[in-house]
Amino acid sequence: MDALTALATDPAAWAALLTLIVMEVVLGIDNLIFISILTNKLPEAMRPKARAIGLSGALLMRIALLFTLSHLAGMKDVVVTLFGHGFSWRDMILLGGGLFLVYKATSEINHSTEHKDEEGDKKPQVKIGFAAAIAQILLLDLVFSIDSILTAVGMTDHLPIMIVSVLVAVFLMFVASGPISSFINRHPSIVMLALGFLLMIGMVLIAEGFGAHIEKGYIYAAMAFAGFIEALQMFARGRSNKTMGGEH
Repeated sequence: MDALTALATDPAAWAALLTLIVMEVVLGIDNLIFISILTNKLPEAMRPKARAIGLSGALLMRIALLFTLSHLAGMKDVVVTLFGHGFSWRDMILLGGGLFLVYKATSEINHSTEHKDEEGDKKPQVKIGFAAAIAQILLLDLVFSIDSILTAVGMTDHLPIMIVSVLVAVFLMFVASGPISSFINRHPSIVMLALGFLLMIGMVLIAEGFGAHIEKGYIYAAMAFAGFIEALQMFARGRSNKTMGGEH
C-alpha cells in the first residue's frame, strides 16, 4: 500500500502513466483495425459479440504477460540458430504473426480488387464462421500483446503503472471498436487503406523477427499521412456529389 501511495503522489509516475497510455493506444490501433476488418465478415448480429471477445482476449493476454515478466524477458534469449542468425521465441512469434498478417492482408486485397467472376458478376462478400474469426483474432492478439507489453516494460519498471495503462488503452479500444468497424464497413476506400496498413505492419513484424528494428514512429507517421490524404479525398468526393446533386 505504501508503494502504491508513493506512486500516486509521484509526478514522474503520472507522466510515465500518461505516456504509456498514449503508446498503448497507438499500438492498439493495429489490433483494432484487424478486428474490425475480420468481424465485418460476420453477420451483423454477431459482430459486437466477436469484437467484445477479441478485445477481452487482448486484455487478458496483456495482463497475463505482465504477471510473467521474468519469463517474458527470457523470450529474447536465442533458442535456435539458422544460417548463422539466432532466433528467440519472441523473434519466431513476431515472424509467424507477420507472415499471417501479410497473408490475410494480401488475400483480402486480392478479393477486393478481383471482385468479378468470369461472367462479370460481382463476387459475393467472403463470409467466415464465428469460431474461425475468434481464432484468428486471438492469434493476432497474442502477437500484438507481446509487442505491446515489451514496449511497456521498456518504458517503466512499475507493474501497477503498466496494468493501469493496459486497462485504460483496452477500454478506449472497446469504446472505439464499434464506430471504427462501422466506418470501415461503410467506406470501401478505407477498407483498402486499412489493409495496406496491415500489410505494412506485417512486413515490420517480419523485419523485427529477423532482428532489424524499425522505429514505430515512422510507421505511424506514414499511416497518419495516408489517412489524412484519404480524408481529403473523401471530403472532395462529398463536395463533388453535392455539386452534382445541386445541378439536377
